[in-house]
Amino acid sequence: MTKRTFLGAAVSACCLMLIAAGPASAADLLDEIMQAKKIRISTDVAIPPSGMMDASMKPTGSDVEVAQLLAKDWGFELEFIQTTGATRIPNVLTGKADIIISTLSVTPERAKVIDFTKRYATLQSDVGCIKSLNVKDWPDLKDKTIGVSRGTTQDTTLSNMKDKELKIARYDDDATEVTAAVSGQVDCVGTSATIINQIGVKNPARIFESKIPLATFDLAIGLKKGEQRLMDKLNAWITENVKNGKLNAIYKKFHGVDLPPDMRS
Repeated sequence: MTKRTFLGAAVSACCLMLIAAGPASAADLLDEIMQAKKIRISTDVAIPPSGMMDASMKPTGSDVEVAQLLAKDWGFELEFIQTTGATRIPNVLTGKADIIISTLSVTPERAKVIDFTKRYATLQSDVGCIKSLNVKDWPDLKDKTIGVSRGTTQDTTLSNMKDKELKIARYDDDATEVTAAVSGQVDCVGTSATIINQIGVKNPARIFESKIPLATFDLAIGLKKGEQRLMDKLNAWITENVKNGKLNAIYKKFHGVDLPPDMRS
């Protein structure tokens, strides 16, 4: 055998060994979380009752307690990555956060960018206006400005209603949208029913009520695409905590109603 033949045979043998062994296994996100013993969760703490700060300036709310329950059940330290509606998804895409628990509605557009778990809650979205306004249908909103939080499902839904010729004012987050309603900058908002109810709590002189239903959205945990092991673990956790009633108890504590019957059956 010549030297060249020997080297060629050696290279071929080496290649065969690599093919047989398969590609080197890379740690996925679940491995990284387990190794760090910490989970970083993107959560907006300025959208009561889902996320807010209590009198001691500690995070509280339904999404906060869901995140806390998850971290406790898995035995991990919890780090909240504070966010707004517009930055929730970028947080996981850039690796700043591991997952999103922050009133994240499941939509086809978002599903192109991130993966969703099964739903852990739902969100009723409405157009709400100051109670004194006679608004019963879309024509009644003519010449009225509707405040929305930029990048939310309500923003997208209303923006796509081209035939309604709606006037929309976009705010950077739910907190500034609520401030606009409380202070009289807008008399109507497109947001969740729970946030609509919060406006009157902040300013009893400006009681808002739901006028026109938009949609009921499924809320799910968001994560970067391709993290199947983490997805499976999250789905198993949601299934267990829907079954044992813990997720329903958290939702009812902050929203005053049970999760939909088809979730709890």
